[in-house]
Amino acid sequence: MNIEEKIQKDVNLTTKTSFRIGGLAKFFIDVKEKEDLVEAIRWAREKELKVIYWGGGTNVLVSDQGIDGLVIKFSNFDIKVKGDRLDCGAGASLMRASRMAAGDKLTGFEWAIGIPGTIGGAIRGNAGAYGLYIGSYVETIDVYDTEKERFFTMSRSDGDFSYKKSIFTKRHDLLIWGAVFKLERGNVFEIDKLNEEYMSHRKGTQPNLPNAGCIFKNISYEKVKIENPKLAKEIEEHNPGFVERGMVPVAWLIDQLGIKGKVMGGAKISLQHANFIVNTSNAKAEDVVMLISYIKQQIRDKYLLQL
Repeated sequence: MNIEEKIQKDVNLTTKTSFRIGGLAKFFIDVKEKEDLVEAIRWAREKELKVIYWGGGTNVLVSDQGIDGLVIKFSNFDIKVKGDRLDCGAGASLMRASRMAAGDKLTGFEWAIGIPGTIGGAIRGNAGAYGLYIGSYVETIDVYDTEKERFFTMSRSDGDFSYKKSIFTKRHDLLIWGAVFKLERGNVFEIDKLNEEYMSHRKGTQPNLPNAGCIFKNISYEKVKIENPKLAKEIEEHNPGFVERGMVPVAWLIDQLGIKGKVMGGAKISLQHANFIVNTSNAKAEDVVMLISYIKQQIRDKYLLQL
């Protein structure tokens, strides 16, 4: 079967996003093999189409007008445990990787329990929780260079990991095909205890309605000191934990504004977690965009901070 026969037309993206929002993709393909990825990109280039690379659809907002181009979804789901290492495809579930690590008495991925999305997306945005980040556990990454049309292996140090960033957020010509993570042998009871604590915390603090996770990156305390010294002083006095961690949660800022529960169309600022916007009833992408703009304006006006 040639690549064109594998490409679908007019695919509804609403069911492929955790937000349950979005129009149609003009063209769509699931890629499970390296050859299909290479051929799909070439096909799009020949037709001068925009290409969008898709993981789990958990951290995206798709326009109501859809995507006029080719959406390439990474569907290489394999996860293999090799001693104290996890070998994962970019399309593999992050939650499944966490569970498989725990099942083999490997510690290091407990923070990922309950986090939706894929391995590729998590690496790209250096996903993390509880002060731990996926970049710290990467050993090697299988990368495709779309300009040179070649695969190569990248080390963790070359990944240039920082808060919510990596080399892949800067170099859009580089795609993650898979990765190997180095974990450690642990005590099964301690691993299970951590998993239970983290999962219980998530269920108690995060909404069940369709959402795309946290909307805004937290703000560094250093930035707050520069842009609003008065607020920084108040935080130092009343929230020393923020100073210690070097980050001011945007959820806290929104909470202080008293705008949790604000609704625009079918989109709402979550009452459970202020940095989440939820789809309450057939929300449009425009509703979410307007609500994001509203939050930015409120924080800018009140705290002199730019999100």
